[in-house]
Amino acid sequence: MASASLQFFAFILALFGVFGDIAATLLPNWKVNADVGSNIITAITQMQGLWMDCTWYSTGMFSCTLKYSILSLPVYIQAARTTMVLSCILSAFGICITTVGMKCTKLGGDTDSKNHACFAGGVCFILAGIFGLVPTCWYTREIISNFLDQTIPESSKHEPGGAVYTGFISAGFLLIAGVIFSSSCFKRQQGAWIYSPKQHHFPSTEQESNTGYNLKDYV
Repeated sequence: MASASLQFFAFILALFGVFGDIAATLLPNWKVNADVGSNIITAITQMQGLWMDCTWYSTGMFSCTLKYSILSLPVYIQAARTTMVLSCILSAFGICITTVGMKCTKLGGDTDSKNHACFAGGVCFILAGIFGLVPTCWYTREIISNFLDQTIPESSKHEPGGAVYTGFISAGFLLIAGVIFSSSCFKRQQGAWIYSPKQHHFPSTEQESNTGYNLKDYV
């Protein structure tokens, strides 16, 4: 089983991944378009997210509009909403489960129960990382393809915003934490399988030697 310090490090990574996942889901800057125009005073920054579209003016005014209609949204935004919410839920479950199964905590009962809890939490983190990585990749692909499309006017083209990068980093943190927790359980089981036959071998050898001594004494 992995050391307590390594599990604690994975738990910290998972916490950063959970907070980043929630922030990326709620932030409105998945794609950004800066339209300076002819005058810097009228500069506008348009941001589009999964749940709202926001506009920021250079004068300091800031306005947002919620996306109430779901069916009118593109498919990649609908998929991003679903997968990001699932990623947040799974990562939150992973935090709760690994808290019980970590070696440095006194929860979870015996060693086998804590190993199973660590493995389950690691699987939750891995699934959460995959669910967070898929929408960010898909969303980035749509932004790049629209940016390179010559038929789309320059005013309608966008670039990836901070929420996309936050989603990428958070997914990476969750995947690393999930691999650490899951591999710690596998190493524990593998060690038990290797050393178990050796433990059964020594009693049989001692029994044979004792039987030999008994026969010699008898003769």
